[in-house]
Amino acid sequence: MIRNTIFSQIMQFICRNQFKKCVDKYNGDRYSKSFSCWQQFLTLIFAQAKGITSLRDIVISLKSQRSKWYHLGIENIAKSTIADANSKRDADIFRDIFYTLLEKCKKLSPTRKFKFKNPIYAFDSTLINVCLSLYEWATYRKKKGAFKIHTLLDLCGGYLPTFLVLTEGKTHDINVVKNSLYGFPALSPDSILLVDRAYIDFMWLYSLTKSKLFFVTRAKSNMSYTITGQHGVPLKKNIVSDYSIRLNDHKDYPEELRLVICINPDTGEEIQFLTNNFKFAASTIAEMYKSRWAIETFFKWIKQNLKIKSFLGTSKNAVMTQIWVAMIYYLLLSFIKFQTKCRHSLHELTRIIREILLNSVHLIEILNITFEKFKILNKSPVQLSLF
Repeated sequence: MIRNTIFSQIMQFICRNQFKKCVDKYNGDRYSKSFSCWQQFLTLIFAQAKGITSLRDIVISLKSQRSKWYHLGIENIAKSTIADANSKRDADIFRDIFYTLLEKCKKLSPTRKFKFKNPIYAFDSTLINVCLSLYEWATYRKKKGAFKIHTLLDLCGGYLPTFLVLTEGKTHDINVVKNSLYGFPALSPDSILLVDRAYIDFMWLYSLTKSKLFFVTRAKSNMSYTITGQHGVPLKKNIVSDYSIRLNDHKDYPEELRLVICINPDTGEEIQFLTNNFKFAASTIAEMYKSRWAIETFFKWIKQNLKIKSFLGTSKNAVMTQIWVAMIYYLLLSFIKFQTKCRHSLHELTRIIREILLNSVHLIEILNITFEKFKILNKSPVQLSLF
């Protein structure tokens, strides 16, 4: 009995009924004759899983495995066909698929325990540099091109990206959270939002306070304020001071703020944290902001393990399609890890799947084996059929 490949087993986690609803919403297959939206999706996920960065390499890699196309669900493949689909088929199809799969992942994601029960999120952006002459829509500097990926990361629920939007490189970070056109989600009351100094806009921060949300950020060095009170400072916690303050120009933020000053034990640097939370201990405020580093780790991981720095097309739609598919693949890996309680990290899981993507073994067999056993499994010869 021939078993399905690892790739086809992974794709079974995508609900075909939900996928069809997303495609029908945007008439994704309206003008398709031989290369459906599902086949495009399979091709792009395959490229992500194998780490392929060019259309030519995708075609060659797939044609070398023609005998396994039945299990892949692919009927035909050509460079021009893939390029046309990426350029013309609405990228919002894959955005909706991403959010559909995100809901499934949230139900399985492990809960990270903090000292408090409040939901906690980190929001930031990362810059992807591109050639301006090829990506004319991605304006950044006069002679440089780039775009930004803005992400809201759930720090309690398995580090899942709960919101993602792509903008031109010159778009200021604060505009994404202030402008409703970008669709920044409404967080539940008592949620904690961690942001860096790029998001210090006191009018926006005050809107969070009025919505009963907490925020923690780094204070700017030129912030003008008056100390109105002082809280007790814990011993041996690297906390220097804990103040209640009011901004000297308090028109945009008329209420009191809290300024926690601590010393970085590794560098000796003085760090000032600004928050509207007066309930938690000063050390908890400092630890909260330290957990914001998870979003930097997330950006580093997707840049190293997903293909989001070199693209299969130059149009904005093609780039957005590839970004959304890359994030869908991230969710697929997370879903597998959550559901099976896989012992490997996402980095290790990505490498293992890349090596045996088209092998006919059960996925569950490779998830909890040691690397020594995996090396033995990977030594088995793979029969190829050329064209």
